[in-house]
Amino acid sequence: MSSRRALAAAVLGALMALPGLSHSHSLLVRAEPGQRSTVTRPPERVQMWFSERLEPAYATASVWNEAGKQVDGGDATVDQDDPVLLSVSTPHLGPGRYTVRFRVLSVDGHIVESKYTFTVKAAAR
Repeated sequence: MSSRRALAAAVLGALMALPGLSHSHSLLVRAEPGQRSTVTRPPERVQMWFSERLEPAYATASVWNEAGKQVDGGDATVDQDDPVLLSVSTPHLGPGRYTVRFRVLSVDGHIVESKYTFTVKAAAR
């Protein structure tokens, strides 16, 4: 390796190590209801916590039933007091399997788009 390339590699490595210049993504670290979970009581809101602060203007979340119909309240929001929390209301969910879709932009500029499922099971009587 030439000394120029070695120097360039060293400078790039040093820059990558500086705080705020990492190339990480905002990862989903926790959700309620949880990924692939089964609950007996329908949630009033789906809540998702991420590994980095989210850009509120570019964060979306939606909940879909098995028939492919959107069933959330259309009010996805990043919590003002907890900027890693994205939630959406889920009024009137009945028993069934639901898919949560989300797309977030972390403050470092990375977009993450994914989905997960949870199931609402009828409560035993």
